[in-house]
Amino acid sequence: MGGALLAAIAPGSSMPAFDLVALILLFAALIGCVNQLYVGIPRSIALLVGSLAISLLVLGIDSATGYGLTGWLRDALSAADLPHIFLDGVLAFLLFNGSLHVSLRELRDNKWMILVLATASVIVATVLFAFGIWAVFQVVDVPVPLRWCAVLGAVLAPTDAVVVDSLLRRLALPPALRAAISGESLFNDGAGVILFLITLEIAGGQTGLIGHGRVIGALLVAGAGGIALGSAAGYLAARVMRRVGDYGLQLTISLALVIASYRLAGALDVSGPIAVVTAGLLLGQVAPQFTVSSGPESAVVAFWSLLDELLNAMLFLLIGFQVIEVTLSRLAWFPTLMAVPLAILCRFASVAIPSLFLGATGRDRERAIAVLTWAGLRGGVSVALALTLPPSPFREQLLTICYAVVVFTIVVQGLTMPRVIRGLYGPMSEAGIIPVANPSRET
Repeated sequence: MGGALLAAIAPGSSMPAFDLVALILLFAALIGCVNQLYVGIPRSIALLVGSLAISLLVLGIDSATGYGLTGWLRDALSAADLPHIFLDGVLAFLLFNGSLHVSLRELRDNKWMILVLATASVIVATVLFAFGIWAVFQVVDVPVPLRWCAVLGAVLAPTDAVVVDSLLRRLALPPALRAAISGESLFNDGAGVILFLITLEIAGGQTGLIGHGRVIGALLVAGAGGIALGSAAGYLAARVMRRVGDYGLQLTISLALVIASYRLAGALDVSGPIAVVTAGLLLGQVAPQFTVSSGPESAVVAFWSLLDELLNAMLFLLIGFQVIEVTLSRLAWFPTLMAVPLAILCRFASVAIPSLFLGATGRDRERAIAVLTWAGLRGGVSVALALTLPPSPFREQLLTICYAVVVFTIVVQGLTMPRVIRGLYGPMSEAGIIPVANPSRET
């Protein structure tokens, strides 16, 4: 058995899928234990940092010995097919679990702000980042066309619902601001994916996709279709789950609700992420006993929390390992370094105008803009979209910029977010960590 394991990790060999999953879970357990016992940062961030450290260690070993571990790890990740696994299924599970932690009433009270953040802000951030990074490329004479910069802008426009939800759920914030941030992170994935597909077609030579309100129209049609599908599916599933008393059957129905509505949305050319989030919200409205806010944790909530924990762990480990995809020696480093502050500035600009809809004035508005800006973490959606970029002379540079922004926002902004909120809201956030239904999700 030991010889088989050594053969599996030898250069030039391939690793069976179950062995790869076992290795990822082993790393997740080891990194989680070290973090729990000695470090104490949010688990998602710890997993990303740990996998980055392992990737850099592999690169160092190969540089010193020439053993070939980098090629083996790259082949293993390619076989795992992270982009399609994430976009075709895992994203649906993570978004559905996130919707179980959100109050539909608070989302309804702040619906216009969330709508603007999840649509107009995505477009504004995409356009601003596209022109900004294109100008940076021109400064260093790197010939990346504007249309490919627009693709990168769309990749980095949506925020990460997983990390944002896990961080904000433990911090005291004004209800309207909390609802705006959570709602945006849940719903803007749908707009981000649609905008990415549009910009990718433009980069490939398609014409006639911009102008006369076509982009806004596509976003609204896909979003409205996803809401309609998710509402119908969520309502039907909730009514059935209320009538059956068997926990196993209830879990089966919830799983069918998520994956069937997500895949059906894709077949109907409407937004799958929005359909899944809406289904989860309707489930909580019609059958509140299956949500986190219902009091004692139900079997359905416990199952989805555990599944979210496992998928989240594997996702952030794989994100960290994807640094192996980058060939560092062929990169222009100035655009990569400039992309991080540029992304923050574009995020600030994209939320400054929509924040007027919060109904706050003066100092409250300024604090809301600051929190919305710093809570703009990018994550799994951005990495998965970037990895689906077709081969081109610009792919590697764009992929590296995406990783740089994702790692910075998750690690730096994620770790400093509690301090930023305490600095802005003082005694309100100093009141401590607000109660959560499942404290084991983050440390």
